[in-house]
Amino acid sequence: MVPTLSARGLVKHYGRVTAIDGADFEVYPGEVLAVVGDNGAGKSSLIKALSGALLPEAGEIAVDGEVVHFRGPLDARRYGIETVYQDLALAPAQDIASNMFLAREKRHPGLLGRVFRKVDQAGMRAEAQRVLDELGIAVKSISQPVETLSGGQRQGVAVARAAAFGTKAVIMDEPTAALGVAESGKVLALIDRIRQRGLPVVLISHNMPQVFEIADRIHVHRLGRRVGVVTPRSHTMNQVVGLITGALRIGADGELEEVPAAVRTGLGE
Repeated sequence: MVPTLSARGLVKHYGRVTAIDGADFEVYPGEVLAVVGDNGAGKSSLIKALSGALLPEAGEIAVDGEVVHFRGPLDARRYGIETVYQDLALAPAQDIASNMFLAREKRHPGLLGRVFRKVDQAGMRAEAQRVLDELGIAVKSISQPVETLSGGQRQGVAVARAAAFGTKAVIMDEPTAALGVAESGKVLALIDRIRQRGLPVVLISHNMPQVFEIADRIHVHRLGRRVGVVTPRSHTMNQVVGLITGALRIGADGELEEVPAAVRTGLGE
C-alpha cells in the first residue's frame, strides 16, 4: 500500500542544534498514527515540515508516492494536508461557520459574488452544519460565536474544519492537552469518526493511555529521528516508554533489546 503522506531523510538544523536528523515517516489511508517522544525529540519540527510550516534542508516529502515541495502551509493545504495546532487558530468573536471557512470564504453565487465579492453566509452555514452533523459535533447554533463554546466544542470546530478541507491527512498536535476526561473522550471519538471516513489522522500526544486507545500504529521519535514503529497490539506501554527514553531499541531482528547504560550516556559499550 502506498502511504498517503511520507517523508525520507528529513534534516533541519537551528544553528548547532539538530532538530531533525534524517527522519523518516509514513501514514497510510484510514489509520490513526500516533507520534510520541520526549520533549525536545523533534516531533514538532517533523510535523511542521510535513505541514509546510518548516522547510527541511535535506530529504523529501511525498503525497500518494509523488515527491512534493512545500514552500509554506498553503502548499500543504493545496495537497489536502490540514493541521490542527494546540492554539486551534480560531477567531473567538466570529461564529462557527465563519471559523470553519476562515480564509476560505465562499462567494455568493452569481453576479453578487463575482463582481461585488459578497460572501455566501447561508451556504457556509449549511455546509458547516452538514460537516458538524456528519462528525457528531453538537452545538446549539451554527451562528453562535466560538467564544461561547466549551473547550471540547472549540476543539471540535477546529477538527471539523480540518476534516472538511483535508483530503489526504489531518495532523493534530496534542488535541486533548487542555481538556478534561469527558471532553477528551469526545475528541477521541471524533478522531475515530474521521478514520472511519478513510482519512488518516496523525496524532501527536504525550498521553499514553489515549495513544493506546485510539492509535493503529505508534511512531516513536527520539533525538530528531524515528527509532521505531510499533502497534498497541504488539507492544506494551512500558516498552514504548523504553523506546522514548532510549532504555530500549529495536534490534536487527526486529525485536526489542535493552540498551546498555554506557551507550545511553555516550560513554561507549
